[in-house]
Amino acid sequence: MTQDELKKTVGWAALKYVRYGTIVGVGTGTTTAYFIDALGSVKHQIKGVVSSSEASSAKLKSLGIPLFELNDVDSLDIYVDGADEINGRMQMIKGGGAALTREKIIAAVARKFICIVDASKLVDVLGTFPLPIEVIPMARAWVASELIRLGGMPVYRQGVTTDNGNIIIDAYNLPILDAVAVEEQINNIPGVVTVGLFARHGADMALISSEQGVKIIS
Repeated sequence: MTQDELKKTVGWAALKYVRYGTIVGVGTGTTTAYFIDALGSVKHQIKGVVSSSEASSAKLKSLGIPLFELNDVDSLDIYVDGADEINGRMQMIKGGGAALTREKIIAAVARKFICIVDASKLVDVLGTFPLPIEVIPMARAWVASELIRLGGMPVYRQGVTTDNGNIIIDAYNLPILDAVAVEEQINNIPGVVTVGLFARHGADMALISSEQGVKIIS
């Protein structure tokens, strides 16, 4: 199977966790796009969706799936999203699509966070994928200097503005042996909006597709 086929398989596999009559949280990215396609097949059986990005919202609208603002919703049953990396402890690096802040907020609200990935995203130690950090523009140089102090190599993601009007710095070569500690350290740098480490609040369940099928970790 190609990587696209693996993404499609796991995207549709998540559909069985959608309960009728609920509002579903939806993330961003190529794997999540397949889940959105799957949601389109049951759109009349759910109340609607809270989306983590303008890109996902546009796709949801095109399929006629009702969209809700998070502030107007009391609770979310599940949040379904992909990851750039995930380890066996269900800690993740997210933010390759620059939607990390909204993703982290919606994940915190949902009763259950279901991560959907293909097997290439499963790692023993996080950090091969550069760590995305959303930063207030005026703090770019300061945050970069602090990331160097932590042992990372910061690279400004040129030409990218988040849906919140901020910038992204990607930290390369950052050792993430204690993901919770690193998440806390970077979040405490003034000027950082959010770091793309989902460690303190990781996934509750992961669906991982490979040639052998979809494996469930919970």
